[in-house]
Amino acid sequence: MATNLDLDDRLILKAQSLGGHRTKRETVMRALLEYVQSLEQKKILDLFGRVEFDESYNHKKQRSRT
Repeated sequence: MATNLDLDDRLILKAQSLGGHRTKRETVMRALLEYVQSLEQKKILDLFGRVEFDESYNHKKQRSRT
């Protein structure tokens, strides 16, 4: 999807340099990917303490089934 954005050139160039990215596009794509991953991780953390688990569950036994 083609998108025109008015971004801070200094910020993009600094991110590009620090990240070792070849292009501005690569820099922005990486930033978006990391942003999305960060938000997804936060959603997982919100589940902490809400998911019930069985302490007697033996994952090694489960693996040995054929």
